[in-house]
Amino acid sequence: MDCNTIRKTNKNVAVIILAAGLGMRMESRKAKVLHELHGRPMVMYVVETAEKCVKDNIVLVIGNQAETVRKIVSKHSRASFAIQDAPLGTGDAVLSALPYLSDDIEQVVILCGDVPLITADTVLGLINDHVSSRRDITVLGSQIDNPKGYGRILFDENRHVFGIVEESEATKQQKRIKTINSGTYCVKKDFLFDSLKKIMPANVKGEFYLTDIIGIGYRGGKNIGVLIGLNNNEILGINTRQDLKQVENMIKKQPNKKS
Repeated sequence: MDCNTIRKTNKNVAVIILAAGLGMRMESRKAKVLHELHGRPMVMYVVETAEKCVKDNIVLVIGNQAETVRKIVSKHSRASFAIQDAPLGTGDAVLSALPYLSDDIEQVVILCGDVPLITADTVLGLINDHVSSRRDITVLGSQIDNPKGYGRILFDENRHVFGIVEESEATKQQKRIKTINSGTYCVKKDFLFDSLKKIMPANVKGEFYLTDIIGIGYRGGKNIGVLIGLNNNEILGINTRQDLKQVENMIKKQPNKKS
């Protein structure tokens, strides 16, 4: 990792944190991102990681219990907030955050508010890899022997990334792929603006999937790449109480962990 390159680029980098989810599988009235890990809301781990990377250029997309999330996060952060009025998918969530990005922003990192173990080193490494390779999109991926439940990253015969397929929509052959999508990306802002406008609803619910920008970029001849993360624990998402307990135990083993 070239730290000098990172210092030059992160002034023009913003982070969007997706924190609007309903979290139905948590079986709780509390917004999912406010469930606590080691005494702190899980979203604050992600916010603090973002602050180490880009300082003030942070936008949280909130929806479920939006004002409660805003109030709690605002006590500790100067982040901006975008409202996703209806749960219309990750593509729509990112689109709602774009008006809050300043004109000088060149690159946008997208993080999930329910993936609290991701570290600043990993995010900075993603930014550095993306910028130094002059990509339009870089996906943070991982190699997992048992990839059940994760979206698979698709490569063409020349090992170029051409799409991401969710497991529920994957073919039997695609399910054998062990390179998975973490849900974390670094995207050139201009391309992000253009591609989000081209996403079509993915289902009868009218949801817009952020992952569709990969296919849009591929068809448009954009430079797309994958950075394989070194620690699979960092991409663990929290969807259930069992997930919460698992990540809590990991954090307890690393009491000084802040990002």
